[in-house]
Amino acid sequence: MGRERRLTAGDHAVRALAVVGASALVLYGSKVLINLFGPQPRFAMRDLGAPLDSEEFIQFLSLITDGTRRQSRLKRLKNGEEFYPEMLRAIRGAREAINLEFYEFERGRVSEEILEALSERARAGVEVRVLVDFVGSVTTGDRYFDGLRAAGGQMCWYHPFRWNTWQYMNQRTHRKLLVVDGETGFTGGAGVADHWLYATAEEPVWRDTMFCVEGGAVAGLISTFVENWLEASGEILSGEKQFRFRSMADGLESFVVSSTPRGGGTQARILFQALIKSARKTIRITTPYFLPDRAARHALVEAVEQRGVQVQILTAGPRIDHPVIRTLSRHSSRHLLEGGAEIFEYQPSMIHAKLMTVDGQWSVVGSTNFDHRSFALNDEVNLAVLDRELAGVIEEDFFEDLKQSEPLSLDMLHERTLLGTVESILERPLQEES
Repeated sequence: MGRERRLTAGDHAVRALAVVGASALVLYGSKVLINLFGPQPRFAMRDLGAPLDSEEFIQFLSLITDGTRRQSRLKRLKNGEEFYPEMLRAIRGAREAINLEFYEFERGRVSEEILEALSERARAGVEVRVLVDFVGSVTTGDRYFDGLRAAGGQMCWYHPFRWNTWQYMNQRTHRKLLVVDGETGFTGGAGVADHWLYATAEEPVWRDTMFCVEGGAVAGLISTFVENWLEASGEILSGEKQFRFRSMADGLESFVVSSTPRGGGTQARILFQALIKSARKTIRITTPYFLPDRAARHALVEAVEQRGVQVQILTAGPRIDHPVIRTLSRHSSRHLLEGGAEIFEYQPSMIHAKLMTVDGQWSVVGSTNFDHRSFALNDEVNLAVLDRELAGVIEEDFFEDLKQSEPLSLDMLHERTLLGTVESILERPLQEES
């Protein structure tokens, strides 16, 4: 009974594999921590002093974000009851090509109706391509798209988990875009899932905003799709069917900001920073997850204290889908409240829209949350638009949502949490630099 069992070659192999697996997990875990809490650019920027609607500022903003200036028209679509019917109408009317890229594409009534419409168009000879993020839609399953493939459509996963792709696991496509016939595009905050249209006993319908785009900006949306479709499928899109976008002489000044992680910052992060630093009157932000980095907090407080800008932020309240983020968000909010910013939490349901207006002139709409993951890790897409009327529509929605929100106060933030304490310790060296 006291005899020791001699290790076999198989035992050694199992131990070796365990060591390799554990090492890989440690390496990946370290990468995640570095991405979340490691050094970030300071995003320092001098004040141009140019009016936000001047040629100098428009040119500056388009150049630093790598966005091509185009004339476009935008239609705001509020909540799933407006944007899903519009998207389905465009899909069913497609004659040549449909390109769709989403982070969330979840099983349910909404996705089944969209897949049915896509499959019907594919059988009619329309080129249909669907790109879905593997992590964002991990519960959907590959077989869910078999009908589309059988109809002649193509579907690819973005960064699926494979032995040779583990290093990309933390980089997701968080984009939400649909382009039909190269002429009509949709982008904004919503994915494809029932909770944007159907309420349940436990969960009210999510509050969100999408935009229908026509004109030159559709070219930017096509280019954005081409980038990730190539990475996922190996195919460069070509042909007349894909590139039929129409230019517009009388549209709104706009450009697509397609951001991909590089060097700790993205074009989206640069866009937000430049507009915040240039604001003179108002900054209004709607975001489900408000986790500003040090540079963003500093810029927002500076706008209030040094330029008298009214900063108002609307974020998710008790109905948030990730409660831990609300805890961290409240910790980050302390610095803003002390600096004079106003922060509100939406009460009726999960608010998922991603919007910003500056001085009632510029609007930023798209897929980017105001957090580190969207700003530094995800592939995102946004539209920057210079138009007072569009900004007015977005701000009208903002004030309507404020009526259903509760203001956050410093008294509500006294309770310290373990997560908040850990975040504070990890950020302390960064705060001491500023």
